[in-house]
Amino acid sequence: MSVGSLRRALRESVAGLPREFWWLWTSTLVNRLGAFVATFMTLYLTLERGYSASFAGLVAALHGLGGVVSALVAGVMTDRLGRRPTLMAANVSTALSVALLGFMEHPAAIAAVALLVGMASNASRPAVSAMMADIVRPEDRVRAFALNYWAINLGFAISAMAAGLVAEYSYLAGFLGEAALTLLCAVLVYVKLPESRPEAAGAAGGGGALAEPAVGLGSVLRDGRFMGVVGLSFLISLIFTQGSVGLPVAMGAAGFSPGDYGLAIAVNGLLIVALQIPVTRFIEHRDPQMLLVVSALLAGYGFALTAFAGSLWAYALTVGVWTLAEIVNSPTQMGLVVRLSPVRGRGRYQGVYTMSWSVASLVAPLTAGQVIDRFGAAWLWGATGVLGTVTAVGYWLLMRRLPHEPSPFAAAGPPPTTAEAPASAPAPAPAPAPAPAPATQP
Repeated sequence: MSVGSLRRALRESVAGLPREFWWLWTSTLVNRLGAFVATFMTLYLTLERGYSASFAGLVAALHGLGGVVSALVAGVMTDRLGRRPTLMAANVSTALSVALLGFMEHPAAIAAVALLVGMASNASRPAVSAMMADIVRPEDRVRAFALNYWAINLGFAISAMAAGLVAEYSYLAGFLGEAALTLLCAVLVYVKLPESRPEAAGAAGGGGALAEPAVGLGSVLRDGRFMGVVGLSFLISLIFTQGSVGLPVAMGAAGFSPGDYGLAIAVNGLLIVALQIPVTRFIEHRDPQMLLVVSALLAGYGFALTAFAGSLWAYALTVGVWTLAEIVNSPTQMGLVVRLSPVRGRGRYQGVYTMSWSVASLVAPLTAGQVIDRFGAAWLWGATGVLGTVTAVGYWLLMRRLPHEPSPFAAAGPPPTTAEAPASAPAPAPAPAPAPAPATQP
């Protein structure tokens, strides 16, 4: 591909999105630049503090438990209070709890504050996804979710390398650095992002309430098709979570330093930064069933290959394999979630979807630590291969039950947003059985 073609592709990928989206994108980038705790928690506890892999897994699981609670609470807050106040509360509380965690020394205190960090840091996800669906036109959401996911991993790639070096000299500096950047993210939200909740937009314009009925958590949980997506998301999340749970523990036990792990895991972010946009352009008209099945197999067996890694470059190679799965799977699932979410229930639907990743963050550390301590890391990597196969079969069965629409961008009717229509216009109900978007993001 020529330089001119690359420039044209880049322009087409970023053109036409509203200014509010780019401020939301910027806040996401800043937030991920400070991602230290989630990446280096297990290394901090095992190498710096001298705790066992099981205790590190317990603390990481409490971090995940906090995310389970906050996913549902933040989803309700996003719909009731608004996207903007939920984002600000999440970022400020994350900054304070992360800074506090850096000063904790007693095991019980570390565990308790890790729970608070998990609750605070996960609370922003439903609001970000709901705001993005509000402010971006339906036909542009594929690109928008891909670009946001790109920002997440650009920040992660930079922070993984920098934080790995920082961790070799001072873990406390890493905690405080994350707190400072998260506060900066809160400032960006306060200064640059208006509220996008459809009811709020309607009130500001003098319009009436949306005709679509309110959605409760019970309605979400009774949505069998959507809950099938949530269940499969949980399974594949168990696999992907090993990149920040099982992999650092296994590499540390094999004699590698935090800097080595930082370099290996940075491959994940760097590949996503380099490939997310071109891969999204390639897959956006492909069969979503095939994409989800292949991504699940790549994820499971990519991690399974870690059992045969003995050098830093080999670990980096396995990271590259399962990163390809992540590039395809995450935006494809996000598109499906948005398509299945009614306008007035976006926060709750996103909260339940986010909960699948949070529950995986709770379960994966407990199981990974126990497996590594009792049987060795090779058994853990073998289990990821089995999980990948089971998830692939699940995607194949689920997608068979979903009818395909003639166009991959056929929407269930564009919902009113702050940029598209006055809130007084009734929002169409979601189609009874919409086809998943082919591609469109913790």
